[in-house]
Amino acid sequence: MKTQIHTISAPHDGSYDNEALSCSTIDISTHNGEPHGGLRGSNEFILSDSGKKVTGDDETGQLNLWLQRKAKSAFSEKMIKKRLPILRWLPQYNSTDAIGDLVAGITVGLTVIPQALAYAGIAGVPAAYGLYGSFLGCIVYIVFGSCKDVPMGPTAIASLLTFQTAGGNVGKAILLCFLSGVVELMMGILGLGFLVDFVSGPVSSGFTSAVSLIIVTSQVKDVLGITAKGTTFIEIWRNIFNDIHNVQVWDTFLGLTCIAVLLIMRIIAGLKVGPADDELKSKNHRIINKMMWLIGTSRNAILVIVCGAIGYTFQSSATAPFKLIGDIPPGLPSFMAPPFSLTANETMSGHEESFMEMVSSLGSGLIVVPLIALMENIAICKAFSNGKPVDATQELIAIGLANIANSFVQGFPGTGSLSRSAVNNASGVRTPMGNIYTMGLVVLSLLFFTPYFSYIPKASLAAVIIAAVVFMVEVKVVKPMWRTKKSDLIPGLGTFIACLALPLEMGILFGVGLNVVFILYHAARPKISVERLTSPGGAEYLIITPDRCLIFPSVDYVRNLVTKQSIRQSLPVVIDCSHVYGADFTAATVIDSITQDFARRDQPLFFYNLKPSVCAIFEGLSPADFVVYYREEHLDDLLKQRAYKPKEVISA
Repeated sequence: MKTQIHTISAPHDGSYDNEALSCSTIDISTHNGEPHGGLRGSNEFILSDSGKKVTGDDETGQLNLWLQRKAKSAFSEKMIKKRLPILRWLPQYNSTDAIGDLVAGITVGLTVIPQALAYAGIAGVPAAYGLYGSFLGCIVYIVFGSCKDVPMGPTAIASLLTFQTAGGNVGKAILLCFLSGVVELMMGILGLGFLVDFVSGPVSSGFTSAVSLIIVTSQVKDVLGITAKGTTFIEIWRNIFNDIHNVQVWDTFLGLTCIAVLLIMRIIAGLKVGPADDELKSKNHRIINKMMWLIGTSRNAILVIVCGAIGYTFQSSATAPFKLIGDIPPGLPSFMAPPFSLTANETMSGHEESFMEMVSSLGSGLIVVPLIALMENIAICKAFSNGKPVDATQELIAIGLANIANSFVQGFPGTGSLSRSAVNNASGVRTPMGNIYTMGLVVLSLLFFTPYFSYIPKASLAAVIIAAVVFMVEVKVVKPMWRTKKSDLIPGLGTFIACLALPLEMGILFGVGLNVVFILYHAARPKISVERLTSPGGAEYLIITPDRCLIFPSVDYVRNLVTKQSIRQSLPVVIDCSHVYGADFTAATVIDSITQDFARRDQPLFFYNLKPSVCAIFEGLSPADFVVYYREEHLDDLLKQRAYKPKEVISA
C-alpha cells in the first residue's frame, strides 16, 4: 500500500504548495493550472547580497555568505553602539544627569566600603582585597555596562563562592577573578547568555536562600568571637558548637547590638513624616524625610565609623576587649598581572604550584562563579529595566572585562550587587557614570583612611553582613509558588537543601538537574484530549489531540493511548497535529508502527493539519496508509474511499 498525502505535493524542484492558503479567507485564484496562484515555497537555495544564487549543496558559498553577514553586522554603527553602550548616552549627558549620578555614586560609595571590607572576610582574604576589587571594575562597567543601576564590585554570593573555590588562598582568589572574567567574556562573545535561562525561578530562589543562610552562619563565629572554619552549612555549625565554650562576651554584645541598630536604621529609612500625599508635604517634611532616608541608607558606613572610633580609643588590638580586623596596607594596590604560579610560601601544602595545578584546584568554580555572577547581574537588570529587554550578552562582556581589570589590581571576583543597586536606584542615578564617584570614594579611602580601618571590630563587620544578607532568604516566594504550581516547590526545596548540605556548585547543579528531570517528565507525558465528534457528512470519528511535539520520551505514551482508545471506541481515528511542531526518528518509527496496526484492524487512521516539516520526517520511513488532510470537509471523502463500516464496540 502506498503512502497517501492528501493536499501535499512534493515536486522534483524541492518546492512545496503552501496548504495553509487552502483554508484562507482570501480568494487566491489558480495561475496556469497551479494551485494558490502559483505561490510556492522552497528551501533549496538562498540569494546573496549581490543577487547570486547559493544552493543548499554549496556549503562553501553558504559559509562565505554567513561570514560576510557577520562581519558586516559586527562593524555596523548599530552593533558598535550596542557593544559600547557609553556611545548611546554620553552625547546626551547633561548637568541634571551629572547631579543625579554624583548623589547616587557617593551614597553607594558609603555602602560599598564597609561591605567590601566585610565581604573580604567571607572570601577568606585580608580586608584590603575587598577594596581592591571595588574601583577599577567600575570604570570598565561605565564603558561596557548596559544598566545604569549596576554598581560593580564584591557581593556576598560571589565572595562565598570564591572562598569555597579558592579556599582562602589570595593568589588563587585573584587568578579566579581573572579566569572568571575570561570565561564571562568568551561566553559574551559566543552569545551564551541564554545559559542563565536554564536556572529557573524556584532553583534560583532555593540557591539564594541557602547561600544567605550559609553566609549568616559563616559570620556567627565573628559575632561570638570564636574560631569555626568550614565550607558547608553543616560543617560550619558543627565547628561552632565544638568551640562554643570560647565565646567572647564583648564581641557577642557588640555584634548583637550592631545587628539591632542596623535593623532599626533600616526601618527608619522607610519611615515618612507628614501627609501621605507627597504634594501636601511641606518643605520641612521633605527635608526630614530625605535626612531619615539618607541616615538609614548610610547605616553601614555610620556603624563602621562609630565602631572604628570605639576600637581606636583602645589604641591597639592587644588591649581591645574585642577582635579587630587588623592592619590594612595603605595606598593603592600595584598594577600587575594575576599570579600564574605559587611559591611554596604561598600554598598551604608548602609545595610550589604551577598554573595548571592552580587551575585544577579551582575545579568547577571556573564555570559556576561566572554563571552565578551573570545570574546576579541579570536579576538586577531585570528588576530595574522597567520592562525593557535585557542584553545578557552585553552584561557578560561588561562583567567579564571588569573582572579581568580587577584581577590586575589584586581583586577577587565580583558582579552587580542587588542591595547596592537598590540604593543606587533610590538615590536617583541617571547613567552608569555614577560608578565613577563610587570608585572615587574607594580610592580616597585606600589613600587616606586605611590606617583607621584596622581599628574596626570584626563583630561590627559581621553584623553588617548578617543585617544585609538575612533579607535575601526568599520566604515570600513560597506562598505564590504554592498557589500557582505546587510542583515547582520540589526543585526549589531540593536546591535549598542540596546547597546547605553540599558545596554550592554541587547544590546548584543538583537543582538544575532536578529541574531538567521535571521538564523531561512533562515532555514525556504530553496532555492529550480525546473527543468523539461527527463529521459534516454525519460519520462519527474519534479525534485525539496531543498538545506538544512528538519526540522519543513521549511517543510510546502517545501510541499506547491511541491504541487503547481506538480499540475501545472502534471508530475512525483522527490525530489532530495542530500543536505538533516537531518530531524525531523515534516518532517516525512509532507512527509507522501505528499505521500498520490500524491497517491490520482495517480501521481508518488520519492525520489532520500536520506541518510539512514534520510530515517530511514521518515520510522518511514510507509508512503504509499514511494519510494527511488539512480541511475538515475532506474527512468524509477519505472515509468514503476507505468504505469504512463501524464495528461493534470492543470493551477494553
